[in-house]
Amino acid sequence: MKAILTILMALTFALSGQSQDNENSDLEALQRQISNLRHTFQSMQKQMDDVLWYNKVGDVAYIDKVYLTGPPLPDRVEKNKTRQGYGNPLRFQTYVFIPKTIDPAKKYPLLVLPHGGVHSNFNTFYAHIIRELMAQEYIVVAAEYRGSTGYGRRFYENIDYGGLETEDVYASRNYMVENYDIVDKERIGIFGWSHGGLITLHNIFNHPKDYKVAYAGVPVSDLIARMGYKSQGYRDLYSADYHIGKTAAQDVEEYRRRSPAWQAHKLETPLLIHTNTNDGDVNVFEVEHLIKSLKAEGKKFEYEIYEDVPGGHTFDRIDTKKAQEVRVKIYQFLAGYLNPPQPINDVPSLRKAAYRF
Repeated sequence: MKAILTILMALTFALSGQSQDNENSDLEALQRQISNLRHTFQSMQKQMDDVLWYNKVGDVAYIDKVYLTGPPLPDRVEKNKTRQGYGNPLRFQTYVFIPKTIDPAKKYPLLVLPHGGVHSNFNTFYAHIIRELMAQEYIVVAAEYRGSTGYGRRFYENIDYGGLETEDVYASRNYMVENYDIVDKERIGIFGWSHGGLITLHNIFNHPKDYKVAYAGVPVSDLIARMGYKSQGYRDLYSADYHIGKTAAQDVEEYRRRSPAWQAHKLETPLLIHTNTNDGDVNVFEVEHLIKSLKAEGKKFEYEIYEDVPGGHTFDRIDTKKAQEVRVKIYQFLAGYLNPPQPINDVPSLRKAAYRF
């Protein structure tokens, strides 16, 4: 990939003898080629990772990947109202994991698991967590919501961070209720980390009656503050014309609307929040703002601020003993509301589920 990019960039310098207009035109064409190549490689990586899912969890889970629809694209993205198909629901894919130990005659709790990242996807980084959930006999749905990587440039540019992606995840929840008799619609939870934590919060704020419990780990909580401490390159992801289309300075209310810390008054669902003081991605003060906002609104919830736990942003998702201890706490909290058939209550049980020994 690097070699290809180097060759393409070298070609831009070979155009120096042409007119300025031609140079700019050719440079733009090369930049489009580079972007398209990047999306092609991401699609290949996604396809290879999909195969790995069967290798890593296929012994404990039935795995499927289905096509669903979410809300149509917003007008700021889909501007051509005369285009055939304008306003159609957006198509996206969703992973479904069902424990192989279940009894089809019974009903089981469902966990909705949105992945993190400004642009990322649900990949086998989560394999040990899926194994832990299968051992508890949770059914899991994980949406590849709009903006996820590995599905081409067009889908990538459908991103709506803190917006309609939330409704894509909610659509994956509804799909499971509507299509699987083994799902107990009275025992549905949602949990996620980082950007997945933001989506978790927006889901329970927007659809409080449809989730029994939620966990938000190191959640992105305040986009306005985030734009202040992140780099210009990061800010450019949000102000791109296919995304929010404006900077926080140009439309602070739009960034506020997409920030969970400014929506704390909507909380009705039992909620656990975790953060870590040495998080290098989501600064702890973002999550502290969320916690203080919830307290100011008089909301009941649980939280823990961990002090400099190794692993930083991923401190409770990695494979260390401390991470495993924290995940046991998370599972105990979720189990208190969802009552899974085989709850995990200690690290040895978690290790056996995730790592076999």
